[in-house]
Amino acid sequence: MNQADALEWIDQLRVTIPEEVKSARRVTNEVERLLEGAREEAEQILARAQEQATYLIEERELTRQAEELSHEIVRQAELEADEIRRGADDYAAEVLANLESEVMRTLKTIKRGLELLDDRRSVAIESQLDESPAVTLDRDDQGGFDEYDESDAGEPVRG
Repeated sequence: MNQADALEWIDQLRVTIPEEVKSARRVTNEVERLLEGAREEAEQILARAQEQATYLIEERELTRQAEELSHEIVRQAELEADEIRRGADDYAAEVLANLESEVMRTLKTIKRGLELLDDRRSVAIESQLDESPAVTLDRDDQGGFDEYDESDAGEPVRG
């Protein structure tokens, strides 16, 4: 290669290299612009992801708090129900005790009335016996008297 050929090559390089450099700069600028856009988009995506994560965490926390609150409400309702149940049981026991007392008084009154009637019967039967000596009196299972006519061989006569 001679000097003339070398200079021609150099001239051609001077003409083509600036165009290539300009093209390379354009490509480099375009790549930088695309990279900057990608960075901005990545930052936006990251910011949205962080917002969504924060929202989900807050939502999860709200859900947890709501569950805690619902458990507390149920616990309080159960305590109140137990208290009401105890109060109702106490009231029922008091009413039943009063009723038992009233029934016992009524039963005593009934027994006194029956005893009074038995006494009257005894007096009436004794007065009949005084008139008729052949009849014997025995108490039956219900507290009353059985009459036996000694002439009827022990057959009871209820009266």
